[in-house]
Amino acid sequence: MSGAALGVEIVFVFFLALFLLHRFGDFKKQHRLVLVATLLAWCLCFLIVFIIPLDVSTTIYNRCIARSAVTPTPINVSQLATTTKAAITNVSTPYSATTHSLSSAENVSPQVCYKPWSYIPKGIMPIFWRVVYWTSQFLTWILLPFMQSYARSGGFSITGKIKTALIENAIYYGTYLLIFGALLIYVAVNPNLHLEWYQLQTIGIAAANTWGLFLLVLLLGYGLVEIPRSHWKGARKGYLLMKTYFKAAKLMTEKADAEENLEDAMEEVRKVNECIKYNHPLRKCVDTILRKCPSVYQEKMGRNMDDYEDFEEKNINYPSEKMLVKLHKQVIYAVQRHNRTQVQWHILLEQAFHLEDVAKNETSATKQFLHTFPQESESWVTRHFYTSTVEWYWECLFRPWCSRVLAVILALFSAVVVWSECTFFSTHPVLSLFAVFIQQAERTYNYIYIEVACFLTIFFLSICVYSTVFRIRVFNYYYFASHHQTDAYSLLFSGMLFCRLTPPLCLNFLGLTHMDGSISHQNTEQTAYTSIMGSLKVLPLIADGFYIYYPMLVVILCIATYFSLGTRCLNLLGFQQFMGDNDMTSDLTDEGKELIRREKRKRQRQEDGETRRREWKERYANNREDSSRNRNVNSEPKEATYTEMTTSRPSKYTRPSNRSERDRIELLQDAEPLDFNAEAFTDDPLDSESGRYQPAGRYLSMSKSNSRIFDDV
Repeated sequence: MSGAALGVEIVFVFFLALFLLHRFGDFKKQHRLVLVATLLAWCLCFLIVFIIPLDVSTTIYNRCIARSAVTPTPINVSQLATTTKAAITNVSTPYSATTHSLSSAENVSPQVCYKPWSYIPKGIMPIFWRVVYWTSQFLTWILLPFMQSYARSGGFSITGKIKTALIENAIYYGTYLLIFGALLIYVAVNPNLHLEWYQLQTIGIAAANTWGLFLLVLLLGYGLVEIPRSHWKGARKGYLLMKTYFKAAKLMTEKADAEENLEDAMEEVRKVNECIKYNHPLRKCVDTILRKCPSVYQEKMGRNMDDYEDFEEKNINYPSEKMLVKLHKQVIYAVQRHNRTQVQWHILLEQAFHLEDVAKNETSATKQFLHTFPQESESWVTRHFYTSTVEWYWECLFRPWCSRVLAVILALFSAVVVWSECTFFSTHPVLSLFAVFIQQAERTYNYIYIEVACFLTIFFLSICVYSTVFRIRVFNYYYFASHHQTDAYSLLFSGMLFCRLTPPLCLNFLGLTHMDGSISHQNTEQTAYTSIMGSLKVLPLIADGFYIYYPMLVVILCIATYFSLGTRCLNLLGFQQFMGDNDMTSDLTDEGKELIRREKRKRQRQEDGETRRREWKERYANNREDSSRNRNVNSEPKEATYTEMTTSRPSKYTRPSNRSERDRIELLQDAEPLDFNAEAFTDDPLDSESGRYQPAGRYLSMSKSNSRIFDDV
């Protein structure tokens, strides 16, 4: 079982990262190198989070082995003191009994160290952490920034994209090299400082972790408050519905802007396409741009193009290659943004329709959940287990309470984290609750409890940090969208953030649990992860100052998030945010509500039209089957007479008297009768009771009753 736990977690982390990448990325359209780099970055970060509990349990066992090696036959001091006191005070006790008690106290069994089920042999974890850490650092500081510029470049060749990426990253890399060079010069000039390679490596790691810790506290302070509050407010269906209306109004504005940008880009492409003909040297670049355009625009541009016209016959100012590179980049961005807004609009509509259905079904007396629009696909489990009754109880009764209970549990976790972040530097007494839990379990060597407690702690911290990474949005440059709508730039940017945030996150977790020697100030065996980070005593200002006191700022950030100070500041700057006590929020909510109503009426008309068309086809298909069956039954093999042949011969100028034939002709004339009333349809055109002819169908606009005249208005 020593290596099985490590192997299982590696496989699990790989499939978890692959699932998330499939949800946000697009395997069919995005470049393979972008997908591989993002998947590798996510896997390494998730591995660090999942393997840390195994490292902690293995370190506790190694500490026990070290203590047993120093004191192979430890004596139970309390038992020895009790026996000695009894021998001295009890004068009547025989000498032999006293001697027997002392000998039994001396022959105490040595300390037993139980090996954890997930024990990893020595030498494996340091190599594993070294490979994982330095690979993630290479990705976040060198490879991923270069691939970001490469993926966003509008070049038409690999050489052109690499050149653009190098130029864009020159300032980025030059800044770090300048700082690093200044530090090296300072160390070389100062005679009091004599740094070796190990110390220089520790300084580099400390610098990277300091930058990551600065960003970590900001994201953690937001997630500790926003995640429990979002689940608590999620139990209020009215709040969610109003917020959905607000999002609909904002998304419609963004959708219209994206469509306008796409039209402008397609207009530029059309001009370039008409200007540069088939024998122009830059025609290949234009064809590359056309392949990135939507298929509708490709057909229009191909239809209006004359490839047999030479470009040398007219004096035209042709665009340069730099202009085409810029246009190519603009087209990629416009198409990606347009597709993303379209998909998000459909998802938001489904959410709004579902929340409106929940609001309507809350007062249902039958306790049957009814949908406004029928579900497209239902699985076998949905049909047999998740019935309309079960759905009503879950959506209208149990789900709000589950959200409230989950919000309370998450709020308690957040309170424990905030308390521990402010008190983890205190070792005597131990005030950090996470350190108290781990030390209590260490005394009894309950490794299962240790690993579960460590995993829940670091998993909650990771959720608070990583969920904020997925939710933040930097204009339209960094934007995470589900359903395969995240662009390559955002995927690579998330990989960079994960690789920069995970090492300081794990160091902060080890500090909360007092497993880091620089925090607990104990001369005990350190975890393998801490040994890879190096001793921070080289930089006492960072080790004893920044790493201890800076995490306390999480309290201020939590208070600011609770009172929505960041949201209010963005709202004052002109970025509309959802706030219940704001006139702008009310106006956008009303606008979004009207947009949802309009889309709902449009969806209902489409559903009604499809239903009537389906009924029309099914009815006339049945009539044709009945008529063909009757002809087969009544026909007998007999010789036809001349009169019958003459009668059965179709005439060119006679009107067809067969009803199915006449209906087929009418069906061809009016392919989709919008207001056809299927209830008034009768199979027999002659009414047997009244003896009058009834029309085959009745249109609502020609009906005698005026109750449903304006239903379709």
